Amino acid sequence: MKKYSPYKNIRKGAVIFGLSLPLFALMMLSIIASLMVIIFSFSLDVIISALLFNAFLYIGLNRISRLLEFLQMTGAFPKMISNKRNSGIHYEKD
Repeated sequence: MKKYSPYKNIRKGAVIFGLSLPLFALMMLSIIASLMVIIFSFSLDVIISALLFNAFLYIGLNRISRLLEFLQMTGAFPKMISNKRNSGIHYEKD
């Protein structure tokens, strides 16, 4: 019988543009704030600095999300415990 994981577990692993949902939300807030700054200031320097800030923020958040993937701890116990003797032969399923 096939098992389906709950929706909340699928939502936790969701990725948009390589970022998890909280990091993507932070990126969108930064973009909206920079658009507000661009709208109310007509300086070319501000526009370029806002674009650079958002680009560096995206790169930084992407690196942080990759680093967090490496630091995540897996469970202490395996999902399946068996008394079968391990022969050392590994069969691949197709």
